[in-house]
Amino acid sequence: MRILALLAGGERCVCEIQEQLDATQSRLSFHLRKLKDAGLVIDRRAGRWAYYSLVPEALEEMQSLLGVLASQQAWAPPARRVDGCGG
Repeated sequence: MRILALLAGGERCVCEIQEQLDATQSRLSFHLRKLKDAGLVIDRRAGRWAYYSLVPEALEEMQSLLGVLASQQAWAPPARRVDGCGG
């Protein structure tokens, strides 16, 4: 979420993201890869640096989905069963 919040301000160099989050390179690479695989961010190479930015369409789709889920209260925990786990 912090990476997405940083990128909401526009494209950022990976070194800038790393500095802002005080994250190790390997940890940041892992999270950026997950966000990229999910289609939320894209990267652009310029020399030896990578620049990341948000994919607006993906974020709009997520926002819409979260709005639907919130309106249906699909996020609410299921009712507690009184007969135990296997009942």
